[in-house]
Amino acid sequence: MERQLPQLSELTPLMRFGSFNPDRRAARLAKAADVEALRRIARRRTPRPAFDYVDGAAGQEITHRRNREAFESVELLPRILHGTDTADLSTEIAGVRSALPFGIAPTGFTRFMHSEGEIGGVRAAQRAGIPFSLSTMGTRSIEEVRDAAPDAQRWFQLYLWREHDASLDLLRRAKAAGMTTLLVTVDTPVPGQRLRDTRNGMTIPPRITPKTVLDASYRPEWWFNFLTTDSLKFASLSDTSGALAELISTMFDPGLNLEHLAWIRENWDGQLFVKGILTREDARRALSVGADGLVVSNHGGRQLDRAPVSLTALPEIRDEVGPDVPLILDSGVMSGADVVTALCAGADFVLIGRAYLYGLMAGGEQGVSRVIELLEEQIRTTLLLMGAQLVAELGPHAMRAPWLPRAEDARRH
Repeated sequence: MERQLPQLSELTPLMRFGSFNPDRRAARLAKAADVEALRRIARRRTPRPAFDYVDGAAGQEITHRRNREAFESVELLPRILHGTDTADLSTEIAGVRSALPFGIAPTGFTRFMHSEGEIGGVRAAQRAGIPFSLSTMGTRSIEEVRDAAPDAQRWFQLYLWREHDASLDLLRRAKAAGMTTLLVTVDTPVPGQRLRDTRNGMTIPPRITPKTVLDASYRPEWWFNFLTTDSLKFASLSDTSGALAELISTMFDPGLNLEHLAWIRENWDGQLFVKGILTREDARRALSVGADGLVVSNHGGRQLDRAPVSLTALPEIRDEVGPDVPLILDSGVMSGADVVTALCAGADFVLIGRAYLYGLMAGGEQGVSRVIELLEEQIRTTLLLMGAQLVAELGPHAMRAPWLPRAEDARRH
């Protein structure tokens, strides 16, 4: 085989260099092809206690791992020769239209992850036309979030406090601020044993020690933002300093029961979803006091380790409540294919928590927008490959999983 040196005229068409982007954050985020890539960026740029708070879970993190294993065990079934070239990703949840079949879950301590915190999250959600949920443990107030994104679909998440009047005040403020949907979290009578937080000595605000000074030396942007913005605090709490588990134990009501849930229902006239449902019995009990819908969630594996996996619990709960009760799936969602899987398994909508926070840690508001963009692209591609034009066309018929009964088994019963 004869060889020859290439001619310059032959090389010129190949020498196409991209223009330099002076916005290094935008350039960095644009290279992230999936949420896992954003997670890697977040790990490099965020102090270990903050990153581990998001990345970790309770106990030996068994439930956290099983959440992912359940999603990865699913087969999504393609439908070919259907001529599908467009997909409408919008859906209705809590009485309103969402541009996408997922929203942002409530997360606590959010400005600990990145100084833009909830403001970055709600602004990204507003642009995308999806709901944003503010946590009782949020680091921006109900009013600050409203003012930052007045046109966003804003939900509020409630932990019942020991002082019930304080909870009632939060409900009134949320209603006055135009929040239409309440998520009542019922799986946190006491904090889960989050061993990574214990090992890291995580406190709010973080203490400056020789170890944190060393950490700051190679994560200067996070520390610069932390030290030059307003102090980190829980906007809904009066006492905002101390170890996390201790704060939760002293503020939340460990005696939360069905009567308390009924009391919350009486004092909230908007949509009410009960978050933390994993069994048939609890689904029935929550609906018995007037809940409008349920969030099937194991708190991302952050509460009871070895709790049921949210995804595998979902079909059973759908069977229990029937087709008309809105169900939201939370826990373990890291891709658009995961969102589609949840919709096939019986969910009407999905909430993202860790995925959202990985984006926030990787690049603030821009990082959150990148997560939303990636999931949207992945959902659209997955729907088209499955021959579906609408979210409503998805269902158990479009998936297989070892934890789902086969069609022939269902017919035999």
